[in-house]
Amino acid sequence: MDMIWSPWRMNYINNKQEGDHCVFCHALEQKDDPDYLILYRGEHVFIMLNRYPYTSGHLMVIPYEHCPSHEDLSPAARTEMMDLITRSTSLIRKVYKPHAFNLGANIGEDGGAGISQHFHFHVVPRWRGDSNFMSVTANTRVLPEEVETSYRRLKEAWDNPD
Repeated sequence: MDMIWSPWRMNYINNKQEGDHCVFCHALEQKDDPDYLILYRGEHVFIMLNRYPYTSGHLMVIPYEHCPSHEDLSPAARTEMMDLITRSTSLIRKVYKPHAFNLGANIGEDGGAGISQHFHFHVVPRWRGDSNFMSVTANTRVLPEEVETSYRRLKEAWDNPD
């Protein structure tokens, strides 16, 4: 499936800039975390749901530092990032009960990064058989719930750990 030219991808690329800021920097400046799908704000890193997810529960762990690679981050940001990736994986496992995960970062435009100037890490839950004929033949993703519903479910679990 050619993700670069799919309609959802073009919508994402066309809307990735808000004024003179990247979409992540713009979201950080806002106060309404639910509208911007910000799940958690840490000391150096925040967690935000992906507005154009691969699967329900797909989120990103993003440093406040606007830089293109993890190599450019402060040691404190790298440490907090790994901790929040781990906590996010546990949270998604609790809420969605996926069979597996994809964890990763695309560094640079040629590496597949949609927002190449602000490093971020994806946490994507996966289920057996979650690639169906719609994504394979029709270049379309089918999600079982809206991203705002995913946000509410994950936020409730984040704020109320067992």
